Amino acid sequence: MRVILQRVKNASVIIHNKLHSSINEGLLVLLGIEEEDAEEDVFYLSSKLSSLRIFSDADGKMNLDLKQIKGELLIVSQFTLFASTKKGNRPSFIKAARPEKAIPLYEKFIAECNHLCEITSKTGVFGADMQISLVNDGPVTLILDSKNRE
Repeated sequence: MRVILQRVKNASVIIHNKLHSSINEGLLVLLGIEEEDAEEDVFYLSSKLSSLRIFSDADGKMNLDLKQIKGELLIVSQFTLFASTKKGNRPSFIKAARPEKAIPLYEKFIAECNHLCEITSKTGVFGADMQISLVNDGPVTLILDSKNRE
């Protein structure tokens, strides 16, 4: 399971030219799920995400987590995070989980983040063609991977 995490001033999801969801200060989370993933990956990443101290305190140091700033969370599924570009010029998505596996893990991830951050996340729509807008704050962008725990 892989996450691209962006600290944002605001972010939104547009589907079929209509605003689907939006947040103000908080985190935009792009979530990729691969065939090998299981609930332990959900628990690891949701726990890590909920406790990351990447928001500035009164001294301007990254010292606060999402809950401490009463921030919002926008979680969007993105199977392209598991694209392989090793051969040729057309990405292969063979490692990305099929919807029957990915959707329950995506929903579990959302539920865990809601529980740990004590909020109700906003989301995209799994499998939809979405347009994402954001104002990256910092910019702060992190990559978290449940199989590569650096």
